[in-house]
Amino acid sequence: MIIHGNDREAKACEPGVTRKVLAWDGELMMCEIRFVKGAKGSLHAHPHRQVTYVLEGSLLFTLDGETRRVSRGDSILIRPDLLHGAEALEDAALIDVFNPCREDFL
Repeated sequence: MIIHGNDREAKACEPGVTRKVLAWDGELMMCEIRFVKGAKGSLHAHPHRQVTYVLEGSLLFTLDGETRRVSRGDSILIRPDLLHGAEALEDAALIDVFNPCREDFL
């Protein structure tokens, strides 16, 4: 399956944050997340395993009570049910991959 990103619509998920669901099946999902400077991804947890790649910009990323700066080229492994969230220090873009698929995003 080939997915053209321009064919997918970005949807607002929090103020200043958009999510574009790219490729998925029942086991795996990839999304592009964009933040404007100062936007926050609220602290949350979910039963999905997640890997995040910082495509552009930098953010303060909180994972399981620890907050660190992440920038272009960094990646984050988020185990199921760990509390996590982010705040954009500048305009930023992430690639999130979930296992299994986030049915709530469809």
